[in-house]
Amino acid sequence: MLLLLYVPSFCHAQPAWPLWENYNRVIIDQQGRVIDHSAQDRTTSEGQSYAMFFALVANDRARFDKLLHWTEVNLAGGDLTQHLPAWNWGKAPDGSWKVLDAHPASDADLWMAYSLIEAGRLWHDSHYDRLGTALAAQVAQYEAVFIPGFGTTLLPGSSGFHPDDRTWILNPCYLQPSILARLAKIMPNGPWASILSSLTPLLTLGSSVGYAMDWVAVSSNGVHPSITPAQQAAGDTVATPVGGYEAIRVYLWLGIADPDTQNVRSLLVRLPAMATYMSLHPNPPQQVDVQGKVINANGPPGFSAALIPYLQAVGKGSLAREQMERLTSTLNPTNGLYGKSADYYDQNLALFATGWSEGRYRFDREGRLRVKWK
Repeated sequence: MLLLLYVPSFCHAQPAWPLWENYNRVIIDQQGRVIDHSAQDRTTSEGQSYAMFFALVANDRARFDKLLHWTEVNLAGGDLTQHLPAWNWGKAPDGSWKVLDAHPASDADLWMAYSLIEAGRLWHDSHYDRLGTALAAQVAQYEAVFIPGFGTTLLPGSSGFHPDDRTWILNPCYLQPSILARLAKIMPNGPWASILSSLTPLLTLGSSVGYAMDWVAVSSNGVHPSITPAQQAAGDTVATPVGGYEAIRVYLWLGIADPDTQNVRSLLVRLPAMATYMSLHPNPPQQVDVQGKVINANGPPGFSAALIPYLQAVGKGSLAREQMERLTSTLNPTNGLYGKSADYYDQNLALFATGWSEGRYRFDREGRLRVKWK
């Protein structure tokens, strides 16, 4: 089945979203915990934050509230206004289920804050808005950083990404343009506009001949910063910088953003290599190195999904349709999810991409969320 890519008119009726329902049935438990079955059934703040966004897009307030409650109780010590959520919760060596790593992840924190703020507006509930604003304020306090000679940007977490006095390790996919534009509009005294501006040098100088990289190092002597692709951070061991599972979201975020959002058009132009590659190959690459050499050519189904909005945005509609066809061909009729193993990450990328391509949501130029049901 081929899903057509078009921008339908928005209306008040909200049709069923089969992928979201199947995701709930297979991946989210009755408490509101998003379970990554491919990683020892762990739960991450990323998974919780994405699911909250999808629940808002689906006008699924009951599930939104369950997701929020489980997250606040289990990842944030019962209070998201005072604690950033721990990024990793799962089964400990002693068999207990608990927080395994209390450090926060700033991308999840921003998605959660944004979803709460927009839920407050769309569902007319100031409690959500206050919670989201307080969470965003914590991100500004603990995860934003000023780098001399570079400016203010976003650390991937509150600690572990500043290995020495002159070096910071950053992740471009954590800087989602629509979210940052929205926060800059409603919290103009915060660091959000500066963080959004920092995405341009991170992708321009920290990219690999037109491919986004997973991690970027900023080294500064206080005057002239050096910006280069980096190995993974926080103790991970990777032989060389790559663009892969992290960087695929850079293309997705730029593709689903309003093209008139600050810097989005220019950044799409600065990442041409992926579109060029896709014009010659049926599958997205899973990893590329700093020279643009493909390390692994077999990107999973979620990578095809992530590239659909990007290819549309750069005027490659026929290539976008080919990736939609590839994604659709992997649909498992037994569970309604994509890929033989129905990996958690693939489903999230697919929900973002197909939800967008089906017109279930849009961001305006200032990051405001428009939903089909409103």
